[in-house]
Amino acid sequence: MIRTILFSTALAVTAPALAQAPTTQPAATSQAGAPQSPAAAVASIVDTEFPAYDGNKDGQLDQSEFSRWMVALKDQEMKATGKTLPADQVSAWASGAFTTADKDKSVSISKPELISYLSGGA
Repeated sequence: MIRTILFSTALAVTAPALAQAPTTQPAATSQAGAPQSPAAAVASIVDTEFPAYDGNKDGQLDQSEFSRWMVALKDQEMKATGKTLPADQVSAWASGAFTTADKDKSVSISKPELISYLSGGA
């Protein structure tokens, strides 16, 4: 569901450009006008938002930094769906997400790992 919200956000960001595009063009386009894949849209959002969550500015997200971002996304998801979860379940979910996203088991999440995780490995 978080991926859905992230994709929705990516589409919302491109909406002004889409409103001006002819109906024959793909729904999401890059700044150059070329079709933009969902993974590229996720990469664009990650590039924009990553510095806000990389508290120590080391180019990686530790578990705390990653969890803060994922909890924010989960909050958006819950608001959009009207569902709620207890804080301990959200924390457990974020911890599991960190383990899944940390493909190289370095105990930190790089931008490529985050993009891969959020785009479902696409």
